[in-house]
Parts: sequence; C-alpha cells; structure tokens
Amino acid sequence: MRDRITERFAELAREGRAGLVTFLVAGDPDMATFEDLLAALPEAGADVLEVGMPFSDPMADGPAIEAGYQRALRAGTRLRHVLQAVERFRRRDPTTPVVLMGYYNPIYRYGVERFVEDARAAGVDGLIVVDLPPEEDGELRGPAREAGLHFVRLVAPTSITAPGRLPRLVESASGFLYYISFTGVTGAREPDLSEVEEALAAIRRVTELPVAVGFGIREPVQAAAVARLADAVVVGSALVRLVAAHLDEAGRPRDDLRGAVVERVRALAAAVHGAERNAGE
Repeated sequence: MRDRITERFAELAREGRAGLVTFLVAGDPDMATFEDLLAALPEAGADVLEVGMPFSDPMADGPAIEAGYQRALRAGTRLRHVLQAVERFRRRDPTTPVVLMGYYNPIYRYGVERFVEDARAAGVDGLIVVDLPPEEDGELRGPAREAGLHFVRLVAPTSITAPGRLPRLVESASGFLYYISFTGVTGAREPDLSEVEEALAAIRRVTELPVAVGFGIREPVQAAAVARLADAVVVGSALVRLVAAHLDEAGRPRDDLRGAVVERVRALAAAVHGAERNAGE
C-alpha cells in the first residue's frame, strides 16, 4: 500500500521547504462545489489535504468551521458521501495525501471496521480524530493502523507542559503531528511564534515525525513565519470563511468562489514554499 504522507514529507525535506496543509469541510456549501475546490487545491500549491467530516457538535472548532459543518449537513452530506468524494478525487490525483479530520461519533455510527476499510479503499491516507485521546482510542487506532491509515495526533500546548504526556502522544502517532498553536477553538487568534518555536523544540526532542502547525494562520505573511519553524503549515478556518464569504443570500456558491479560494491558496503556498527554513536544521 502506498504511503503518500511519508512520501510527501520526505519530498518536502529533500527540497528544504515546509508544506502547506489546507482544510475544507466536505460538502460545504454542497458536494459538487467542494469536490471542485478539492480537485483544484494541489495545483494551487497544497501539499496535503485535510477534509473535515461534518458533525453537528464540533466542540474543538470555532464559529467558522462550525458554520461550514452546518452548511454541509443541511446540504445532506453524510460520512459515506465524504468517502465517495475522496474516491472520486483519488481517481484524478494518485499522489496528494488526504487526511480526514473530525469527531468519533460519525465513525462509530458508521461502524469502525467498515469505516477504516472503506476509507482506505477510497484513498484516504490518515485520520485526525479530535475527541479521542490515547487512553480512549484503541478501538479505532488499532483497526486504522491495520488498514494502513496513519493516526495523526493533535498536540496542544498543555501536552508539552504536562509531565509524561508528550511521549505518550508521540508513541501512538504516525504520519505527522499536528501542533495546535494555542489552547482554544480553531481560528480564535494568531499564533505566538516564540511559543511555537519552544514547543517545536520540545516535540523534536522526543520524535522524528514531521510537525505541522495550525490554528489562527490566515494570511501569507503569517504562514511564511510559521513555515520557517515547522515542517508544514495548516490553514483551515480562513479558507472556510472564504467559502462562506462567496455564497449568495440563499447560501448558494457565487461564480467567484472557486477563483477566490484558489487565489488564496496560491498566495499561501508561495509564502510557505518560499520561506527560508530555520527549523533546527
């Protein structure tokens, strides 16, 4: 089975640059528009694609992503549709890693064994499950690993300071780590670069896994600053807000939505890919 995540981060390391990870909510504002956007992101410069699995109670997400989930759910998006969308994307793009991000409830209702089998068959490469700490994730992590899916861990600032917590997170992770640049919900504020640098140093003392940094990164100048430190930069809420800003009063996509998202991703990618690295190299 192809390990696209490891291949992509190895490629980035050889090229001496950070990667851009983009996040969109599957089915937002409708499945056809989402799939069109997803297909356009790699050419615009996205290195890894995070796809949000719509859920009605996204406790770790801020208002922008919560609204995106609600739009997707109102459009009828369910987990099976998310997997079908990834499968259609994979037919066109065999190389760009796709990571599903979301909450355990929809997976549990779908059925864990069925989900991991269907996800791998669709071309999913990894999972980020926000509400499953290591102490409670055995029934999903084991089957996911057996199916060849990476289990990407979220690392919060509190995980850095809590005694023994960081090694526990790292030992059960694979693919890459997602460092949350501040404690709180997505998109709430900007990251503090000095805090990010200290946290990355602590993480790299206990693992060689690549580290992506997200939460609060909106503009190219911010993305470039984080890219000098991290192995990848995650932009999510800003793109979901951009989708929302290009809907008409009835919630339908305007003709300029695709162009606006693609233009923003190109600008972010140029900033990330052009940043001079100083991540402990």
